Amino acid sequence: MSAGKPRLVWFDANRVFAAIGVVLIHSTTDFGGKPFADASPDERLIPVFLRSIGEFSGSEMFFFFSLFLMAMRVDKKMPGYGEAIGTQAKRLLIPFVFWVIFYAFFRLLKAEAFNYTDYIWSQLGQVESWFGYVLLGKVQYHMHFLPTLFALFLFYPLMRGATRYPVLGIALFLTLGIMNNTQAFVWGLGLDPGLRDYILRALKIFGYVGYGFAAFALYGLWKDGIPRGESRLLRRGGFYFAALAYVATVPFFAVAWKSGDWGIREGWDFYGHFLMPICIFLIFLGGQFREWSPRWSELAKYTFGVYLVHPAIIDLYDIGLFTSGLSDGMSPTAIVVLRYAFALPGSFLLALGLSRVRGLAWTIGLGPTPWEARKGKAAGA
Repeated sequence: MSAGKPRLVWFDANRVFAAIGVVLIHSTTDFGGKPFADASPDERLIPVFLRSIGEFSGSEMFFFFSLFLMAMRVDKKMPGYGEAIGTQAKRLLIPFVFWVIFYAFFRLLKAEAFNYTDYIWSQLGQVESWFGYVLLGKVQYHMHFLPTLFALFLFYPLMRGATRYPVLGIALFLTLGIMNNTQAFVWGLGLDPGLRDYILRALKIFGYVGYGFAAFALYGLWKDGIPRGESRLLRRGGFYFAALAYVATVPFFAVAWKSGDWGIREGWDFYGHFLMPICIFLIFLGGQFREWSPRWSELAKYTFGVYLVHPAIIDLYDIGLFTSGLSDGMSPTAIVVLRYAFALPGSFLLALGLSRVRGLAWTIGLGPTPWEARKGKAAGA
């Protein structure tokens, strides 16, 4: 890092913020992933509100800062395409396979508690289900991130133009708009659900390439140097646009509050949701000259692990609460607040524990795979 360039602690703080937000998002539903459909609107007001706050972050934020890191890596090392993609495949897809197998069978615990074990076993016995698990990440609601991110990395030579010409970052508006329009069209075609899922994912990847343009553009600006005064301007703008994006999502959450079901993001509530990562990133980028505690960087090491393990922690909470009968007398707000109080520290602690277990740290991106470790020992023998 060049002299005078602020350390990336601001970036690490953004990663921690994203992990905190994504756990909150997944903590704010009932046991079936709905906004407490059986409760009254008054009873689900706080859970829906907390969900709206959680969506200041989300999986799109993880996509964005992963692409920012990709921009930094390829700019510093200038690897060949095959080498760069091979490195990302090792970093992403090897842990992905582990977690696919883990969640494929871990889900049986919740299925047993909630009496849908036969459904999960029938899935496990179908080849098409495993294709969906591996290619789409359908084994668990958060696992789409890894195969989708790897697919986005395939387009990095295209994104690199935005490092030299940051104006190309505006392409995100175009790619999101096309994704929104074409996905709505595909949903209306009445296609086989399996085929439809693959088409929708392909459209999503093409749409999310826009995040790559934006990430590479902001990396280019940061690399060239953003003075302290201009950083403050970026930070102010980030706060304003984040507030505006939040306001745009209010109609979506109002539908959830009134109906007890998730509506469809369309129009400006769609853009408010999917442009939020840029707004939040600008806030942290604009704060690069602030005094950041090094603890942010320490916590940031575990955010990838938190993303991967938090659904398991949430499921364990749900199983315990449901089977004990305690949930019968609890309000939706109490269920959500206690779930989050359990899931957030539990996820960080589990990620920390995995990082310290020889032979498992690689599952959350913090160590060599067992065969790499053996190879290293053999080389040093």
